[in-house]
Amino acid sequence: MKTTDIEPFFAALKAANPQPNTELEYTTPFELLAAVLLSAQATDVGVNKATRKLFPVAGTPQAVLDLGLERLEGYIKTIGLYRTKARNLLETCRILVERHGGQVPRTREELEALPGVGRKTANVVLNVAFGQPTMAVDTHIFRVGNRTGLAPGKNPLAVEMQLLKRVPPAYAVDSHHWLILLGRYVCQARKPRCWECIVAPWCDYQPKTPPPGVNQKP
Repeated sequence: MKTTDIEPFFAALKAANPQPNTELEYTTPFELLAAVLLSAQATDVGVNKATRKLFPVAGTPQAVLDLGLERLEGYIKTIGLYRTKARNLLETCRILVERHGGQVPRTREELEALPGVGRKTANVVLNVAFGQPTMAVDTHIFRVGNRTGLAPGKNPLAVEMQLLKRVPPAYAVDSHHWLILLGRYVCQARKPRCWECIVAPWCDYQPKTPPPGVNQKP
């Protein structure tokens, strides 16, 4: 993607969705951290179903600790890898209470020191909870970055570095939401829905996928 195409690419995404947000449901930075931790290899829809029952009962680190491992597992057992995630969440809550006064830290280093929290999770929390212009590269963003030519890279970190360099500052905070939604609903893995993509004019992907029922040109 040419540098001159990047601004209109993001301008179109912003015009269509001026205030994007994560599809995970949360009300506090801790609930966001817990939801993102639980979302690894799981859908946001599935995580939300579980946290709608968990958070009213245990919406703080201390409340999760008070719940204990067995009861915590009972709330999240519908989520994949729930046993490992329950142990990680419980240990994370212990560290938050003992070292951070029950508050979610605001630095990448402190976040990544928490069990089950990697670079992507830390980036989500820093961006969504604290408004920092980080780029959490999941499978959707990795695909969109490469397919569109916006941020080609052989691994998530390479794509992240490209995005941090190429996304205009005016779009930096919200850009990862737009790219995730684009990848989740339009620029899908098996077949991109180019015929309904608002940023197709600036995308390098060729040949564009035609609407259903229209033959692809040879």
